[in-house]
Amino acid sequence: MQGLSAFGNGIYAVDSGYTGTDVAAIHLIEEGGRAALVDTGNNDALVHVEQALAETGLSPEAVDYVLLTHIHLDHAGGAGAFIRAFPNAKLVVHPRGARHMAEPSKLFAGVSAVYGPERAKALYGELIPVPADRIIEATDGLELSLAGRTIRVFDTPGHARHHVCYLDTKSRSFFTGDTFGLSYRQFDVDGRPSIFPTTTPVQFEPDAMHDSIRRMEAEQPVAMYLTHYAQVTDVPRLAADLHRLIDAHVAIAERHAGAGEARKQLIEDDIWALVAEEAKRGGWKTSEAETRRILALDVELNAQGLDVWLGSR
Repeated sequence: MQGLSAFGNGIYAVDSGYTGTDVAAIHLIEEGGRAALVDTGNNDALVHVEQALAETGLSPEAVDYVLLTHIHLDHAGGAGAFIRAFPNAKLVVHPRGARHMAEPSKLFAGVSAVYGPERAKALYGELIPVPADRIIEATDGLELSLAGRTIRVFDTPGHARHHVCYLDTKSRSFFTGDTFGLSYRQFDVDGRPSIFPTTTPVQFEPDAMHDSIRRMEAEQPVAMYLTHYAQVTDVPRLAADLHRLIDAHVAIAERHAGAGEARKQLIEDDIWALVAEEAKRGGWKTSEAETRRILALDVELNAQGLDVWLGSR
């Protein structure tokens, strides 16, 4: 899927190139010669988006919105660079995230605490502030018009308290960031995708995540467009799997709640066991080594998220 992928209804996925291919998608929505972008990857992704715009006959001036699902930097690290490159674009971001886009120093400090300063710098480079007058706060129920095409904001905590999803009313599809989990194409079997939740390092709230997923399910969407990675259909089945796997993550965390300093590693070991169960259930064709390579960072972050969640209860 590397490069630009078209899904119909004016929806495209652009591979951001973040940490490899088919890891983080930036979605492009085109309507009437105008464009919206969903999530940004990091600064290095800008060149891929500019190429995608050119391939679809759109100019940088055609971009009306850069829609952030949340401000984790694999989704928002390039926001400042994008706003600088697309002169007519407004940045749409959860009210909790708006101030961090205008002044990103605390955001980068938080990311450095998770990844370490050197790794954070290598992944994200310099975060460019977004002028406050080019920021729109994505409040729940806000409706945006893209050449008459309505995009509605849904507040969707669970992965992060600053997370929103966007319902494209024309295609009856959601752009879900991380709320609807991860679904890497390498694990598809005969076109049938699998799904896995992402608990995030610091703001995992399982009850809120369940509620956010149910709220989107109630709209009976045709498809979900995940940042990690792109379009999935068969939404009811995948939603049921997500609910089951969120509960499985909670059970893993609670099993090791009293384990002290060994807790995070024990949680991570059990998440890998859960991955192995899902690989068997889904008939994944990847080897164990390849599965571990693909999911290494996600499992590490899920374990961090569960460990922090236990400590915050």
